[in-house]
Amino acid sequence: MLFNSHVFILVFLPIALMGFFLIGRSGRYPWAIAWLVVVSLVFYGWWNPVCLIIIIGSILFNYYWGIVVSRGSKVLLAIGVMVNLGLLGYFKYANFFADNILFLTGFQFNLAPIVLPLAVSFFTFQQISYLVDVYHGKSLEQNFLNYCLFVTFFPRLIQGPIVYHREMMPQFVQKEIFHFNPQTVSVGMTTFFFGLFKKVIIADNLARYATPVFDAAAHQYVLSFLEAWEGALAYTLQIYFDFSGYSDMAIGLAYLFGIRIPLNFHSPYKSLNIIDFWRRWHISLSRFLRDYLYIPLGGNRKGEARRFINIMVTMLLGGLWHGASWTFVLWGGLHGVFLVINHLWLKLKKRFGYRSQGGWATRLLSGAITFVAVTVAWVFFRADNTTTAFNIIKSMAGLNGFALPEKYLIKFSPLATQLEQWGVSFHHMHFFQGSNEVVYIAVALLIVWFAPNVQQMMGSYVPYLNIMAKEKELPKPSRWFTWKPSYFWAAVCVICALVSILFLSRASEFIYFQF
Repeated sequence: MLFNSHVFILVFLPIALMGFFLIGRSGRYPWAIAWLVVVSLVFYGWWNPVCLIIIIGSILFNYYWGIVVSRGSKVLLAIGVMVNLGLLGYFKYANFFADNILFLTGFQFNLAPIVLPLAVSFFTFQQISYLVDVYHGKSLEQNFLNYCLFVTFFPRLIQGPIVYHREMMPQFVQKEIFHFNPQTVSVGMTTFFFGLFKKVIIADNLARYATPVFDAAAHQYVLSFLEAWEGALAYTLQIYFDFSGYSDMAIGLAYLFGIRIPLNFHSPYKSLNIIDFWRRWHISLSRFLRDYLYIPLGGNRKGEARRFINIMVTMLLGGLWHGASWTFVLWGGLHGVFLVINHLWLKLKKRFGYRSQGGWATRLLSGAITFVAVTVAWVFFRADNTTTAFNIIKSMAGLNGFALPEKYLIKFSPLATQLEQWGVSFHHMHFFQGSNEVVYIAVALLIVWFAPNVQQMMGSYVPYLNIMAKEKELPKPSRWFTWKPSYFWAAVCVICALVSILFLSRASEFIYFQF
C-alpha cells in the first residue's frame, strides 16, 4: 500500500487512527498496541500477502535471539547478524552473484525467480541494530507485542528511517499518546500533506523529464549536451522531492499517533561539501553505516590510510545496499572517492592554517562543486546499467557536441552563423524543447537551495527526533514560513491536500521502495 494512494488516505489511515484512539480512550493500552501491529501488518501485506511470512519469521527469530544474545555471547551475536544478512543476501543478491559467477566462470546456478520482499533491507538493518544494542546492554525488549510494533510500525516500515529501539519504544510507555490530541493531529496532518504535495505534484512531474532521457540512453540514443543535463538535473531533483516528500509523510504519520521518529532528510543540496551532504541525506542510513560498519572497521582510529580504506568499504557496501547492480556499487564508490578527497582537502587547509569557510564567493563555489558531483553520481544510481550511465556522462561532458533546438535558429538568427562556427548545431531534439523544462527545473532548484524545508517550517512543534551529527537544532525560518495554527495555514494545508489527492490517479511508487 502506498502513502500516495486513495485507499491509504481515505480508508486505511482514518480506520487506523480511529481504532487506536478509541481503544486508547478505554485505557486498554496493550490492545491499542496490538491494533497498531495488526494494521501495520495489513499495510505491509497489501502488496503481497506472501511477504508476511518472511517479516513475521524475521520478527520471531530476532525477538527470541535477542533474549539469547542478552547473555553476552559475541558468538551468538555474530550468528544472529549472519542469519539476518543471509536472509537479505538471498532475496536481494542471489541473482546478482549468480549472474556474475556465470559471467566470470561460465558456471550456471539454477535459481528460481526470487521476488524481493518489500522493505527487506530496512527491517533487516533495524533488527541487526537491535541485536547489537542488546549485546552492548543498550536495549532489550521483553514484551513480544512491543517488539512486533518496533519492527512493523507502518509510518516507517517501508522506506525508513532506520529507528533504534531505544529511540522509539520508550515513547509508547507515555499514556498521553493513546488519547486524541487536536494539536498533535493537526501538526501530523499538515506535515503529511506537505510531503504528499512534494511527491505527487513536484517529484512525479520531474519524472516526466528524467525518465525519457534515461530510457533513450538505454536504447543507445545519442543525447545532446542539453538533453543529458536536463535528464540528470531532473532526476537529481526528482529523487530529492520524492525522498524528502516520503520522509515528511513518515514523520507526519508517526506524529499522528504521538510518536517522534528520526529526521531522515535535511536539505542536502544546500551542503557545501560531500561530508555535510551525507549528514543531511538519508540521515538514519548514514548513522547506521557509521555505527555498525565504519566504526567497527576501525573508523579513523588507525591512521589516515586505514581511515580512507574504511570510508571506501563503507560507501561501496552502502551503494550495494541500495540494489544488486554494479551501477549502485559505482555510485557508492564515487561518493567514497568524493569523501576521501573532501577529508584530504580539509587536512590540507588545516595544515596551512586556513579554517574559515570563506566569503560568499567561496561558499557559492563549494556548493556548486558539491551539487555537480552529486548530480554526476546520480546518473549511475538511476541508469539501468553502466553502459547507459557512461553514455549520459559522455554527453554531459560535451563529447557528443553542443546543440540547440532548431526553433532557436530563427530566434538567434543574427548569432546563428557565429554559433555554428563555435560548434553549436541546430536540429530537432526529442527531449529538450526549451523554456518549459528550463523554467520547471529552475523553480525546483530555487526551492531546494533557498526555501526552508518542511521540518524547519514545523520547528515550533518539533514532530521529529533530531539525530543529525553536530547540530542540536534546525535553523528557524522567518515567521512568514513558520507554521502555526491559523486560518491561513489551514487553507494552505487544505489546498495541498486537495490538489495532491486530485492528481493521485497518476501517482507513482516512491523511488526508495525498490530498496
